[in-house]
Amino acid sequence: METAEIRRRWLSFFEGTGHTVVPSAPLVYDDPNLLFVNAGMVPFKPYFLGQQTPPWDRATSVQKCVRTLDIEEVGKTTRHGTFFQMNGNFSFGDYFKEGAISYAWQLITGSQQEGGLGFDPDTVWATVLEGDDEAADIWARVIGLPSERIQRRGLADNYWNMGVPGPGGPCSEIYIDRGPEHGPDGGPAVDEDRYLEIWNLVFMQEVLSTVRSKVDFDIAGELPSKNIDTGMGLERVAYLLQGVDNLYEIDEVYPVIERAEDLSGRSYGTDAGDDVRFRVVADHVRSGLMLMSDGVTPGNEGRGYVLRRLLRRAVRSMRLLGVQDRALPELLPVSKDVMKASYPELEADFGRISQIAYAEEDAFRRTLASGTTILDLAVGRAKEAGQSTLAGDQAFALHDTYGFPIDLTLEMAAEQGLDVDREGFTRLMSEQRERAKADAKAKKSGHASTEVWRELRDQGPTEFLAYETLTSEASVRGLVVDGQRVPALSQGQRGMLVLDRTPFYAESGGQVADEGIIETSSGTVLRVRDVQRPVKGLIVHTVEVESGELTEGAGVNAQVDPEWRVQACQAHSGTHVVHAALRQVLGPTALQSGSYNKPGYLRLDFAWNSSLSPETRSEIEEVANLALRQDLPVAAAYMTLPEARAAGALALFGETYDEQVRVVEIGGPWSRELCGGTHVRHSSQIGALTLTGESSVGSGSRRIEALVGMDALRFLGRERALVSELSGLVGVRPEQLTDRIAQVLARLKEAEKEIATMRQAAVMSDAAGLVASAKDVNGITWLGHDAGVGVSGDDLRRLVTDLRARLGEERPAVVAAASAVNDRPVIVIATNEAARGRGLKAGQLVKVAAQTLGGGGGGKDDLAQGGGQDASRIAEALTQIEQALGSA
Repeated sequence: METAEIRRRWLSFFEGTGHTVVPSAPLVYDDPNLLFVNAGMVPFKPYFLGQQTPPWDRATSVQKCVRTLDIEEVGKTTRHGTFFQMNGNFSFGDYFKEGAISYAWQLITGSQQEGGLGFDPDTVWATVLEGDDEAADIWARVIGLPSERIQRRGLADNYWNMGVPGPGGPCSEIYIDRGPEHGPDGGPAVDEDRYLEIWNLVFMQEVLSTVRSKVDFDIAGELPSKNIDTGMGLERVAYLLQGVDNLYEIDEVYPVIERAEDLSGRSYGTDAGDDVRFRVVADHVRSGLMLMSDGVTPGNEGRGYVLRRLLRRAVRSMRLLGVQDRALPELLPVSKDVMKASYPELEADFGRISQIAYAEEDAFRRTLASGTTILDLAVGRAKEAGQSTLAGDQAFALHDTYGFPIDLTLEMAAEQGLDVDREGFTRLMSEQRERAKADAKAKKSGHASTEVWRELRDQGPTEFLAYETLTSEASVRGLVVDGQRVPALSQGQRGMLVLDRTPFYAESGGQVADEGIIETSSGTVLRVRDVQRPVKGLIVHTVEVESGELTEGAGVNAQVDPEWRVQACQAHSGTHVVHAALRQVLGPTALQSGSYNKPGYLRLDFAWNSSLSPETRSEIEEVANLALRQDLPVAAAYMTLPEARAAGALALFGETYDEQVRVVEIGGPWSRELCGGTHVRHSSQIGALTLTGESSVGSGSRRIEALVGMDALRFLGRERALVSELSGLVGVRPEQLTDRIAQVLARLKEAEKEIATMRQAAVMSDAAGLVASAKDVNGITWLGHDAGVGVSGDDLRRLVTDLRARLGEERPAVVAAASAVNDRPVIVIATNEAARGRGLKAGQLVKVAAQTLGGGGGGKDDLAQGGGQDASRIAEALTQIEQALGSA
């Protein structure tokens, strides 16, 4: 049975039992504690925590998930991957243990002809929490499962909690016996390879007040309404029903391995090391595909860094399989073709996805080339020092700074006869992980601070008036300082304020929050500095009390700064206009992947893998300003998400949406996007728009910046003044300025060449006289020369090689010349063959001088260069070389 068919049967079964089918949330989800959705229940967490009221009594979903804690372990076992799909059914105060167990049994053991999964009832085992007699009784009495196939286990196996205070409860796990060829008898308590868990039924029935670990927590009491949260691993069920041994061999994964076999000429299943690489390729290509589909682009931090690691590990593994050519153009389409049955959007969006992925591979191939050079230098230095091991910090720097994989470092160092200090590398990696864990823990602890917001949210949602008015009467619902409720805020104090209604726009969708004031009739004035939504439905204002005192329950007048709002609307509408102009000029794959706008300014990140030419930028700017001149109407409407998609509205990557969404149109279909921001009423109200910059923000992603309204006009005014000033300086009309500056620069470049030639001639003219100043030191002809200020390293090299030639080869000769360039000393040393025969190497001698100069240096035995920090010690450095020759 194909994986897509198992998915379809799951949703069909639960829809038929009254569950609302909820589409998978994007992998990038609005949760400060998570990089990605990592479990099927994550989108439902606000309901389980009591932050929101669920819109249904029962629901079902197949949720996309990514877990990245142990990326480097992927492929070493056949049970774990980064991307997976979690089937879930959920009850919010509706059915409980008996319902959950009965539904599970019906679907698992129901015949395939009637829409079930068709597992043999005699292979099914269940576990329950020790002491959960109710669940054990349901399995035995209601389902009829023999008691010997019902096992009781401890908290570590059969109790679920979120790791923070909140709901928790016992669970019942369902296992399938794969047969004696997979392990010993005795059920899951004995062997969880033979007895494979496929489904976990969580019975949320308790409120936890403190959670110290998975098995150490305090129970505050019973939940007022008991909930069900279940999770079935789709890939595990697929490999059981498809008769293969592991998730890498199912229909949605194995075709990538097959294509990798074709490209590499190697076979899966014949070499343990190669098998790991094949599995890494299959997993990471699929995971990368799904992440890019949900708007993630490669980067150096956060989600982007995870994606970059996945794609680069896949490319690296193909290299280790012997494939030197570009791999992703061969592998990514295969993964898309097998996943599109479940996720049709992959087909429609593949142009953008592939553009990003292929650009990242090209960038990594360049990294491999440069990293190889850096590694070769490090290996050369280690050998020169007589070392047999490459230091762990050097391997770590290659990995962390340059993205050079440790496996490649090991392989290539071994090719040159060196080991790598794995212990040192591992220690540095562990320290980095501990720092990341500490940061994640700090972020996670912030979850507890939402308690005060949930308490205020329980009084009702904040009435949001930002689309309708700039001023509003309101009453103070709560005041918060340092996470704690307070009765009042006094003059000079900074705190957070919750109103029952507000005209202030809370930061979201790339638009910054409004600014303004909140006043009372008694003269208290508060300056609004920020506005946020810490939990859904609640708007919180960060304020500074400028005068008076504000108490909870007081009546106030909230006033948005009208000029701030006007300019914010111009910037947000301008963002939509630039996005539409980009798509018109570059094509539909130039999709926005992020934005930021504030009064007068906007920036927009979009999928594109090359810089924009000046002509293209001008065209985008012209299309945008034509839209402003046409005075296109701007309108907003509410509709369901499917209706919005059917209308062609663009949903931006990384954003999550409710079932009812707001669609903003500019000129009808010309720009139609899902958006919760504030906007102008007609495009002409944006005023003016000028592009100010375009740059790269990662592989396959560009950033464009612009100014709007008066900020755009002021910018253009400054540009005009600058052009006028430059034109006056060089004495031409503005339209002739480019040609004149080009002429000036050409003459300047020619003059610099002439100066360099004259300086070189002056330096070389001293050569004959300098030879006469050479002296004998310990049987060695020694010539040391301070060339003064401003002689480049290139000129010094020409001088010392010329002097060396003039001194001849009859006897050992060492020549050194030094200069101060930009207040920094530079020294170059040359030795002839006779000197090298006596063991005098330029590379070693230059280090003697560099120590005195406060720097370093290196080079070959016949010619070397060094430098330092202290040019005043050049004479001393030359003396140090002479003394070294005296003892040679």
